[in-house]
Amino acid sequence: MTAPQNSPRQSTSRLSVRDLAQIAIFAALIAALGFPGAISLGASTVPITFQTLGVMLAGAILGARKGFLAVLLLLVLTAAGLPLLSGGRGGLVWFTTSPSAGYPYGWLLGVAVIGLLTAWLLPRYPFWPALGATALGGIVAVYLIGVPVTAINLGLPLWAALVDSAKFLPGDLVKVVVTVLVAKQVHKAYPGLITPRRAAPATLPAGDVQARA
Repeated sequence: MTAPQNSPRQSTSRLSVRDLAQIAIFAALIAALGFPGAISLGASTVPITFQTLGVMLAGAILGARKGFLAVLLLLVLTAAGLPLLSGGRGGLVWFTTSPSAGYPYGWLLGVAVIGLLTAWLLPRYPFWPALGATALGGIVAVYLIGVPVTAINLGLPLWAALVDSAKFLPGDLVKVVVTVLVAKQVHKAYPGLITPRRAAPATLPAGDVQARA
């Protein structure tokens, strides 16, 4: 008697050892990108950090599910007190009352958006649509949560916090380009890291092509 095979739904819902390793590696990568420290500019004291690059890479390379879990793992460890945010920051204060408290939550939304949109772009992963998808998740989605929380925690008008956040745009745009260039090479070398949402166009045999011509 043969053992019943897992249905496709069951097989895709489970995390393999390889998946868990990838999640841990990207959580470590995001933490490592915080080691150079953080730069604070402007009135809000929200730091400029390389860690958003790691978040973008997690979404573009691992996809929505594994990328989200990688970021979540980092944030859980940070909330527990480990100094994993840029500048050696750790503890619950960085998720509640600090000026930058909204940005970690924005990372979770951003990595999910990037991962979902990237799955629709694969297996081709065209450059310009990939730039748009990464910018939408890595900039718009992150700011969507980060900026209002900054305004609330500092008692600023929303427009003032939005204007102050413009200091992040040049660096974030560079990170978007770097993410797309790296992800394109990774998906070319290691296809299958993200399951495409759209099937690749079927290639007709030469005989069929001639018959339809």
